[in-house]
Amino acid sequence: MAEDEPAFRSTTVAAGELKSYIERLERLDEEKKAVAEQAKEVMAMAKAQGYDPKIIRKVIALRKKDPQERSEEEALLDLYLSALGMLPGA
Repeated sequence: MAEDEPAFRSTTVAAGELKSYIERLERLDEEKKAVAEQAKEVMAMAKAQGYDPKIIRKVIALRKKDPQERSEEEALLDLYLSALGMLPGA
């Protein structure tokens, strides 16, 4: 029976460690839900003030990008729109 004891101990330690990870992930998931709810409330407030949520999301996405990457994308977009005759004066 002494031979089984170390395996049992390692299983118990692993189970405790696993439970700890799961509980942490559950707490983080709850925090994530709370933050998402707060973001939803802020977006609703902005919308109530007349701001367009779709455009706000685009602005946030653009702010996350590197300025050089954003500039290259804008240049390509202008090129494509121009080629399709969709820019003023094109």
